[in-house]
Amino acid sequence: MSREELKETLKKLDLTPIAAHGGHESLLNNTAAAIEEAEFFGMKYIGVAWASHQAPLDEAQTLKIADDFNTIGKRLKEKGMQFFYHNHGFEFQPYKNGGTLFDLLMQKTDPDLVKYQMDVTWVIHPGQDPVKLLKRYPNRWVTLHLKDLKKGVAGDLSGGTDAENDVPLGAGQADFPAILKAAQEIGVKYYFIEDESSRVLEQVPQSLRYLESIEF
Repeated sequence: MSREELKETLKKLDLTPIAAHGGHESLLNNTAAAIEEAEFFGMKYIGVAWASHQAPLDEAQTLKIADDFNTIGKRLKEKGMQFFYHNHGFEFQPYKNGGTLFDLLMQKTDPDLVKYQMDVTWVIHPGQDPVKLLKRYPNRWVTLHLKDLKKGVAGDLSGGTDAENDVPLGAGQADFPAILKAAQEIGVKYYFIEDESSRVLEQVPQSLRYLESIEF
């Protein structure tokens, strides 16, 4: 499907594209192309879902990533767009004073130029608490990926897990009433259900019914 056909299909379905991901190096080295694409679809949020690095992430790489993100963010801001980073789990390597490299990334990125998209699974998988993280940085989160991790799955700092570990919202390890309450309190506006399992067509309707059933 060409991008013209995609735009027309979205219009027919009454779907408004809000945000998109691009490659770290691609956005850094060819920001103008990303801006043009975003303008074509009318999107205001452009982000990176996987920061380029050699595992394990370390301080030097984190500082380089922060510098790259500030650069991309400045270019997008000049065109009226907002850059964001989608966490992926590997950023939570332990760092100074009981913090993590994710905290360092937050500290070294300009709050105006670099916002964040929380992926709930990629906070839980490395052993972090989504509610505490939302409240720790209340002015940095702009969107959420609502994704649930199968109960019993042990996490790590790899940033990877089998896609079949994606389960319907409410069936896994995430406390979504508490997470959504915290996100609403800090003003998060956009939420995306993400399900990469082979059961996506079965599970997304279950996730929608779950969201309709809870209070927060």
